[in-house]
Amino acid sequence: MWTHRLFAFLAALCAISLPACAHGPKARVAANGATPTLVAGGLVQAPSLIEGDDSSDDVEMRAAEAIAQRGAETRANLPPNELTRDLLYKFLLAEIAGQRGNVRLASKAYMEIAQVTRDPRVARRATEIAMYGRFNDLALDAASLWVEVEPESTAARQALVSVLVNNNKLRDAKPYLQKLLSADKATIGTSFMQLYPLLGRHSDKNAVYSLIRDLAAPYPEVPEAHFSVAQAALVAGKTDAAGQEARQALKLRPDWEPAALVNAQALQRDSNVKALEFLQGFLAANPGARDARLSYARLLVAEKRIDPARKEFQRIEQEAPNNADVAVTIGLLSLQMNDYDLAEAKFKRALELNYRDADALRYYLGQVAEERKRYDEALAWYGKVNAGEQVVPAAARYAFILAKQNKVAEARTYLQGVEVQNQQQRTQLTQAEAQVLREAKAYQESFDLLGNALDQQPDHPDLLYDYAMAAERLDRIDVLEAKLKRLIQLKPDHAQAYNALGYTLADRNIRLKEAREFIEKALKLAPDDPFILDSMGWVNYRMGSLNEGLEYLKRAYSQRPDPEIAAHLGEVLWVQGKKAEAEQLWRGSIKEHPGNDELKAVMKKFLN
Repeated sequence: MWTHRLFAFLAALCAISLPACAHGPKARVAANGATPTLVAGGLVQAPSLIEGDDSSDDVEMRAAEAIAQRGAETRANLPPNELTRDLLYKFLLAEIAGQRGNVRLASKAYMEIAQVTRDPRVARRATEIAMYGRFNDLALDAASLWVEVEPESTAARQALVSVLVNNNKLRDAKPYLQKLLSADKATIGTSFMQLYPLLGRHSDKNAVYSLIRDLAAPYPEVPEAHFSVAQAALVAGKTDAAGQEARQALKLRPDWEPAALVNAQALQRDSNVKALEFLQGFLAANPGARDARLSYARLLVAEKRIDPARKEFQRIEQEAPNNADVAVTIGLLSLQMNDYDLAEAKFKRALELNYRDADALRYYLGQVAEERKRYDEALAWYGKVNAGEQVVPAAARYAFILAKQNKVAEARTYLQGVEVQNQQQRTQLTQAEAQVLREAKAYQESFDLLGNALDQQPDHPDLLYDYAMAAERLDRIDVLEAKLKRLIQLKPDHAQAYNALGYTLADRNIRLKEAREFIEKALKLAPDDPFILDSMGWVNYRMGSLNEGLEYLKRAYSQRPDPEIAAHLGEVLWVQGKKAEAEQLWRGSIKEHPGNDELKAVMKKFLN
């Protein structure tokens, strides 16, 4: 037993290039914290830096023997180093620090060893431990050293590129990416397909686009190169360039579905109809392109072409009757189309097929039941959501149903008792509780609850917005204006903050010019938002521009037949003398939304 332990310890020491020891090949930190070591053509588990030494005696013996066998083969390519007291101390420091969870200290210690020994295996170890711990500063130093001591290593260049991107150094990453792309022409397509996922997380999307375009320029005959540029262009908002590059990829590979989907997305930014026409042609030539057919079906729904959409769904299902993803997609689209029977059937079918996120399906089934006003059934489904992203939304919906049943106190108790994983989830539940109070017309309690939460997180964007809306209910316009302006300072692209500020002023018929300016800013940020279109219509009406206001309100209502939009649209129609049309609109909307206060108020004003 002791002999085996000694062999394992000596094998670990040989991670450093030492003439007195056999030399093992490079190690890498795995995702689970274990440290696989390549020996004799296979993988064995060496003592783990992160998890501690839990390897068996047999594994230790095999590792030591294999490392000894391979040592003579690699010694000539490694720098000569002697095992000094200082190196041994730093090695032990690194290992013990890692086993005790101090990954930063372990990384720094390995970096010091690498700087002294200039051993590429130790530089790699330092790099990967720093990356594991997300210490970008240490990772950059370690990866740079690794490339310096092993300049032909593809793994070293890949690591350095990843670290440079994480450190927002795209320009510095460019020469390494060029070398990686040119290193193996046989896999150039695969390399380009990996390029955008690597660079796409960088915040400057225009810079990413420019870099990928430059990298792709030497490869005009590689379809993946054009595709990578198209991806980057689309995210950067350069739709013309995205479409052009996607079409070039399709010229080189006419049946390539990913390129077709990017081209459809680029066309969709301009017109759903253009995207539909393109996809229809692509599907005629490639009838088995399932993702393209799903996109085609979604666009048909967006254009409210329900019957053709249903046919596409049926065709997709016939081709993949046991595909849970297809069943969920059809269920979600059916839910969007208010076809609750089909949505319920597909979600239940996906459960039978063991869909990977069963809790999401339970949440969707709760939505279906709630839309049908089967509240007990909805509560049962929502109550079964125990994990995943839908836990908080399900809890909120559960509480809202209780509140509809006049069980406000029970709803609040339920929300307060939900177990959360982090502060963000607790904040979301507080927002839900405030909404329960608001819908119960307990406006002061809602305001106070949000105020207490905001005291703990003064610059939380969602709390600032909700607190401002609660202040509006109490006619505290000073608070509303202060909080929304603070929110705009923190998030200048927050369209709803501009809209809420402008609409509040317009609705009170005060500072109308200023109100319009706020709403115009909101509309530039979100030009198709129906509520912002409603605000623009309303402020124009307040300023006496009835025809212009009417156009905005009609656009808003066509996109979303909301009762408050109906109230505004009907009032403008009434004032224009189109009283029968206004009354018909109001009465149709009140049937769907009998409890809406704003709709009831406008009908009382003009019809009674």
